[in-house]
Amino acid sequence: MQEKSNGQFYAPKGKAQPVCAPGECSVGIIGLDHGHIYGMCNGLSESGAEIAMVYDRDPAKIAKFREAHPEAIPASSEDEILRDGSITLIASAIIPCERGPLGMRALKAGKHFFSDKPPFTAQAQVDEARRVVAETGKMYAVYYSERLHVEASVYAQRLIEDGAIGKVVHISGWGPHRISIDQRPAWFFDGANFGGIIVDLGCHQIEQILFYSGARDATISSSHTANYKFPKYPAFEDFGDAHLLMDNGASGYFSVNWLTPNGLGAWGDGRTFIQGTEGYIEMRKYIDIANDPEGDHVYLVNHNGEYHFKAAGTCGFPFFGKLVRDCVDNTRKAQDQELVFRAIELAIEAEEKAIRAGAR
Repeated sequence: MQEKSNGQFYAPKGKAQPVCAPGECSVGIIGLDHGHIYGMCNGLSESGAEIAMVYDRDPAKIAKFREAHPEAIPASSEDEILRDGSITLIASAIIPCERGPLGMRALKAGKHFFSDKPPFTAQAQVDEARRVVAETGKMYAVYYSERLHVEASVYAQRLIEDGAIGKVVHISGWGPHRISIDQRPAWFFDGANFGGIIVDLGCHQIEQILFYSGARDATISSSHTANYKFPKYPAFEDFGDAHLLMDNGASGYFSVNWLTPNGLGAWGDGRTFIQGTEGYIEMRKYIDIANDPEGDHVYLVNHNGEYHFKAAGTCGFPFFGKLVRDCVDNTRKAQDQELVFRAIELAIEAEEKAIRAGAR
C-alpha cells in the first residue's frame, strides 16, 4: 500500500515490465521541486528506462532523490545533463512556471521532455512549445497522473472502448487535495508560480474530460475560483471549477480544491463520473470512503446490471512503456501531442476567465 496522506509525495508503484534493453533509454532529471518526480521515475524505471543523472539547485533534494534512485549520478549543472549525448529524455518537476522554458532548452538540445503537470502556466509558453516541437521533432510529454498513473482510470478506459456505456455524453471530475500546509514551499502560495488552481489542478480534469469524451477541442462555458480558507495567502486559490462543451457535443464539469479534511485516509477523494448513452461509470481513485482504504474502485451500471471492479493490480500503467518506446523508436503512441497542449490551454483560459468568488 502506498503512503497516501500527502499527495505531494504520492508516488504509485507498479510491476517491473521493461520494454527496452538496459541503457537503451537514459533519463536525466532536472528539477525536484515537486514530489511527483518520484512517481514519474517509478513509471519510467519500471518500464526499463535508466535514471542516469540528476540535477537540482538544492543539494539536499539531490541527496534525498538518490535514496530512491542511487543509480542516478549527480550532475554539476543543468547544462551537463543537456549536453550529455547519452541522455534520451529529460524529466522534470521544477517549479511550474519554469517547466516550459526548461522544456524548450531540452528540446533544442535534442532531448525529449517529460514534464510534471501543469506543463505551462501561460499561453505564450504553449505557443513557443508548439513551435519548438514542430522544429525539433521532439516530444513534450506531460505527467497527467490522475489518468495515466491510476489503474481505475485505465480500467475505465477499457470499459468505454469495449462499449460498456455506449457513447460518452458527459464527464464530471472531482479533484480535492489535502494542502499539508506546513510541508509546502513558499512558491506554492503565489499563483504566479503555478498559474492558479485551475491551471495547476484543473488541467488534470480537462485532460480526462477531453480524453474520455473522445473530443479534440472544447470551449469554456464558465469558470470560478476562490480563496475561502487561507486569507493569509491572498495570491492563493483553494477552490476552482469550470463547465466545458466539447466539439463532439459532449459536456463536462470539474471541481478542484485544497480543502480535504484531515479525517480522510488519503490525500484526496478523487473521483470521475462518466455518463454514456447506455450506462455510467464512477471511479473512486484513491479511497472508497468508510469502506475500503485502498483505491482503484470502478463502478459500472448498464443494461446488463450493476458492477463493482477492483482495478488495482489488473492492468498496470501502460503509458510509461509506450513513452519509453516512443523515446527509443521516435514514435508518438503514449500521448496525443496536440491533446496535451490543448488541455493546458483550456485550463489557462478557464483560469483567466474565472469569476472570483468571495468568502462568506
